[in-house]
Amino acid sequence: FPGLTDVSISEDIPVEGEITVPVGSHSPDEDFSTLDEPVRDTIMRDLKAVGKKFVHVMYPKKSSALLRDWDLWGPLVLCVSLALMLQGGSADSRDDGGPQFAEVFVIIWFGAVVITLNSKLLGGTISFFQSLCVLGYCVLPLTVAMLVCRLVLLAGSGTISFIIRLVVVIAMFGWSTLASTAFLADSQPPNRKALVVYPIFLFYFVISWMILTFTPQ
Repeated sequence: FPGLTDVSISEDIPVEGEITVPVGSHSPDEDFSTLDEPVRDTIMRDLKAVGKKFVHVMYPKKSSALLRDWDLWGPLVLCVSLALMLQGGSADSRDDGGPQFAEVFVIIWFGAVVITLNSKLLGGTISFFQSLCVLGYCVLPLTVAMLVCRLVLLAGSGTISFIIRLVVVIAMFGWSTLASTAFLADSQPPNRKALVVYPIFLFYFVISWMILTFTPQ
């Protein structure tokens, strides 16, 4: 470039030096690593996180904890527990109950995936796995309903037993639906919330119907 040849550096100006980039103060959380902690601490921390999510579901309120720190351990445990309790029902008494386990497992996970895809296609602002986490954790009230129904069926299967099971299943169905919509509805455009809530309603209704119609062999 013309003119640059006349530029010279004075000998009095040192050219040596050290280039440093200013950085902010480090917080203890930034240096935290799970690689150095004991396995027991890791397990206890994960169990506490799962327990906190169960509390959020049983006492549904607007909170970002269930969405921010998502995991699929809780939904997996609930799905397996519910499938095991439904196994051996009289839907087809000629079988040994194995297909019922597969049916429950597939219905829960396939239904959750379909609802999540529907939410994303309608413009939802939460991620795929966040939605799966919420839908899976909100199966907790229905799992409790299944446990209560099993205990009621031990005392008998008459009209009073059916009424008790009907009341419990309806209450827990409403609880699961309200808990899930409390987390998912606000992530949708205002004019499309009904299109998101309706599949959630059907999802928990199918699970509730399987619980209500369950009778042991």
